[in-house]
This record gives sequence, structure tokens and C-alpha cells, in this order.
Amino acid sequence: MGRRPSINRDQVLALAERIVAERGAAALTIEAVAQAAGISKGGVQSCFGTKEAMIGAMLDRWFQDYAIGLAAELDGQESLAAHMAAHLALSLDATDDSPARGAALLAALLQHPEQLHAVRAWYAERFAGLFEAGAAGRALRLALLAIEGAVLLRHFGLAQLDAGQWSVLRDDIASLIRV
Repeated sequence: MGRRPSINRDQVLALAERIVAERGAAALTIEAVAQAAGISKGGVQSCFGTKEAMIGAMLDRWFQDYAIGLAAELDGQESLAAHMAAHLALSLDATDDSPARGAALLAALLQHPEQLHAVRAWYAERFAGLFEAGAAGRALRLALLAIEGAVLLRHFGLAQLDAGQWSVLRDDIASLIRV
């Protein structure tokens, strides 16, 4: 009797994210993920248990990737403006699929509101200190809202802007941030 093949959890999560990004949140099922990964439904369930737990694992993976990227962008800087500039870079300058992953994950979360507490906590961290920072905080709050709006418009395909137009919008948002 041979050894059971091991399942690469990160690979399965990446496939789940791709399903949501390409086909929408309603297409995310244990069966769809199993089929995409070339494993049994039982294999997916042995990794995650339930669809809700899989979404939680997707969220944890995204939070971890964001935290690593944020630390790299900050490079030791700790000001509110530095945090916002780093968030802008991670959200709109990213060359990988992180912003699209985030938008896809948000779509999946909206169908599973029990997971929203973690997202609310993440946004609370983004807003931390911005209401106490006077006029600078006002500009940073507006920058945060603009970043999040641009990510949603871009990655849900709601705004059909060319690369030059996205660049202008990114520069407009950056002008609100004074590092």
C-alpha cells in the first residue's frame, strides 16, 4: 500500500481564490476547488473541513501576505503617512495579484458574514490614529477611502480606465499623503 499523496494547502487556497476571481463568489464550492486541484472533495474537506473554514484560511493567508508586504514597504518608518503610502503601494502599485485576491476574497466574505469580524478588525487597524491626527488625518482618511474605492472599481471591472488614467488617479491619491 503506497503513501497517500499530500495536499499542498497553499496551492488549494490559490485555486480557491482564482475560482472566486474568475467565476464569482457563488462558484466557490468544495467540489469546484477539488476539481480545480485534481483532488477529491474529501481531500479538500480534510484540509479545511468546511467552505467557511476555507474562506477563513483564504482570509488568513491574505492578511499574512499583506503584513509581509506592509513591513517591506514601511522599511522601518512608522508614521501614519508612511503607513498610508505603503497601503497605496500595496493596493495600486502591486505587480502581483494581491489586490485582485483581496477583492475576490471580499466577494466571498459577503456571502459569509460570520467572517467579517476579521475584515472589520483589519480596517480598524487602517483607520487607527487617523481621526486623532487633525488636518493630516483628514487627508489620510480620504486617501484610504480613495484607495479602497479604486481597488474595488478596478478589480471588479466597474471602471474601464486605461493604464494612464489609473496612473493619474494613483498620483491624485498620493498627493493626499505627505510622508
